[in-house]
Amino acid sequence: MSKSKPKKMVKKSDGNLLKRVIKEGDIWTKVSMLIMGTANLRRRQIVKGLLFLLCEAAFIFYMAVNGVNALSHMTTLGTQTQGWVYDENLGIDVLAQGDNSMLLLLYGVVCLFVIVLFVLSWRANLKSALEVQKLEKEGKKIPGFKDDVKVYLDAKFNRTMLTLPMIGVMAFTVLPLVYMILVAFTNYDNAHQPPGNLFTWIGLDNFVTILGSGSTISKTFWPILGWTITWAVFATVLNYIGGILLALLINRKGVKFKGFWRTIFVLSIAIPSFVSLLIMKTMLQPDGAVNVLLKSWGVIQESIPFLTNATLAKVTIIVVNLWIGIPYTMLITSGILMNIPADLYEAARVDGANAKVMFRKITMPYVLFVTTPYLITQFIGNINNFNVIYLLSQGGPSTLDYYQAGKTDLLVTWLYKLTVTSKDYCYASAIGILVFVISAVFSLITYRRTSAYNNEEAFQ
Repeated sequence: MSKSKPKKMVKKSDGNLLKRVIKEGDIWTKVSMLIMGTANLRRRQIVKGLLFLLCEAAFIFYMAVNGVNALSHMTTLGTQTQGWVYDENLGIDVLAQGDNSMLLLLYGVVCLFVIVLFVLSWRANLKSALEVQKLEKEGKKIPGFKDDVKVYLDAKFNRTMLTLPMIGVMAFTVLPLVYMILVAFTNYDNAHQPPGNLFTWIGLDNFVTILGSGSTISKTFWPILGWTITWAVFATVLNYIGGILLALLINRKGVKFKGFWRTIFVLSIAIPSFVSLLIMKTMLQPDGAVNVLLKSWGVIQESIPFLTNATLAKVTIIVVNLWIGIPYTMLITSGILMNIPADLYEAARVDGANAKVMFRKITMPYVLFVTTPYLITQFIGNINNFNVIYLLSQGGPSTLDYYQAGKTDLLVTWLYKLTVTSKDYCYASAIGILVFVISAVFSLITYRRTSAYNNEEAFQ
C-alpha cells in the first residue's frame, strides 16, 4: 500500500497537464495556452511572464521566417540541382545555384529541435500558470523575479549549473547525432554529392543493401561483423585473464619488489598507445626489427608476413593488443584482490581447500562480481576499438572481395573509410546505427543476467 501512494501522487500532479489546465484553470490560465505568460503577467510576475511571451514571439518569428520553409524542404531535401545554364544577356553559360540537400536536412533537424524546445517552454508556462493560480487562491505570497533567482541559486542550483552543459550537449552531440541517423535513410553517397547532385529519402534501402541484398557491401558487412565479434571476444577475454593472472603473481606472498613489478607494467599505460602501436607496426614490417633479428639468428629464411597475411595479421593484432590491455586489468584487479577479506581464505584452508579451489570458489567469483560492468565496457570498447586496428594494420591486407575495406577492418574502421575515402555517408551512418544496436542489446542482455545486477547485496 505504501508503494502505491507515491505513484498516484505523481500521476495526479504530473499527468496530463493540458487536461488539468482546462479543468482546473481560470480564464487567465486558459488564455496562457494561447498567449504564454498571461497568467504570470496578471499576477504581477512581470519578468517571468515577459520571458514566456518573448519565447513565444521568438518562436513564431522563427517559424514564419525560416521554420516553415525548413520543414517543407525537409520532405524533399531539395529539387533544384546546381548546374550551368545559358544567360542570354551575357551570352555565356553561368553557374546557377541550386539546393543543398545537406543544409536542407540540417535546417530541418534544427527546426525540429526548436519545436521541441518551444513545447517544453509552453509546458513550463502552463505549470507556472497553475502554480501561481494556486498560490493566489490560497492567499499565499506569489514569488517575484528576485525570489525565483534566489531559488535557482540555492535549492535549484544544480539546474542552473547544468543549463550551459546541457545546451552544449544538445547542440554539439545530440543534434549532430540525430542528423547522422537521418542520413542513414537517404542515398547520400559518392554519386549524390550536393549541390551538384541532390540526395533524397530512400527509407530502409541502405539497411537492406547492407544486411541481405547480395551486393558487395553485404558481402563485406558479414565477414567484417564476424571478425569484429571475434576480435572483441579475444581482446577482452585474453586481456582480462592475463591481467588477473599477472595481478595474482605480483600480489602473491613471497614476491619481492611488488611496487617495482607494477611500475614496469604500468609503463605501457604511461606511454601513449598510439606511440606503442606505431613502434610495433614498424618492428613487424618485412624489413623490420623482428624479421631482421630472426633472420640474423637463423630462425627464418624469409620475412614473416605479420601484417600482410590476413590470418597472421589478425593473430598479430590480438597479441600486440595484450601488451596494451593487460596492465589496465592488472591495476583494477590488484585493488580488488587486496580487498578480499582474508578470513575467507583462512576458513577455506581450515576446510581443506587447496589453491585451485580457493581461486575458483573465492577469488574468481569475487573479482568477476566487481569487474562485470568493466568487462562489458571493455567488450563494447573493443568492438569500437579504432586505434589498435587503424594504427597497426590500417585494416589491411587489402582485398578486392570487400568494398572499401581490408581483411582486418572492424566495423568502426570500415565506417571511417566509407566516410573519408569513398564519401558513402549513408552506408556509414547505417553501419553506425547497426553497431549501436549490437552494442546496446549485448550490454543490456549481458548485464541484466549477471550477479552484479541480480544479486547486488551478495558481497556486501
